[in-house]
Amino acid sequence: MPEQAQAADTGPRPIVPYLKLGPQPYLEGTKCAACGALYLDPKRAACSKCGASEKFEKVKLSNKGKVWVFSVVHQSFPGIKTPYTSVIVDLPEGISVRGTLVDVDPESLQKNPKAAFDLPVELVTSVVAKDREGHDVVAFQYRPSKN
Repeated sequence: MPEQAQAADTGPRPIVPYLKLGPQPYLEGTKCAACGALYLDPKRAACSKCGASEKFEKVKLSNKGKVWVFSVVHQSFPGIKTPYTSVIVDLPEGISVRGTLVDVDPESLQKNPKAAFDLPVELVTSVVAKDREGHDVVAFQYRPSKN
């Protein structure tokens, strides 16, 4: 048991529990074994679709999706660089994820908003902070797909 605690104290930390780090980072969903409904909530108590409360399984979600909607944010918390583009991305599994769009100029999207709708995107990660122990804190974003 102490070895597990020690292993958890090293390396980068995902900013949310459903972000899984590794050579190819991905988002992990929770699937209801009774009806197949998908969620991002890793500690789901019951399925909101069928009411089942017993079996949920972990599923690796696709790293690619399409922008459903976006908003250019001009005001944020101190220390957060603005403007940035907040997006909701639809994944092929039928689940939507809120994230940030990177590698696209937010001002260009305001001038041509149609360019962002249905934009194919892929998941990327970056270090956004350090925790109290000095470990990297890693967040996920989306960028336009290269293919």
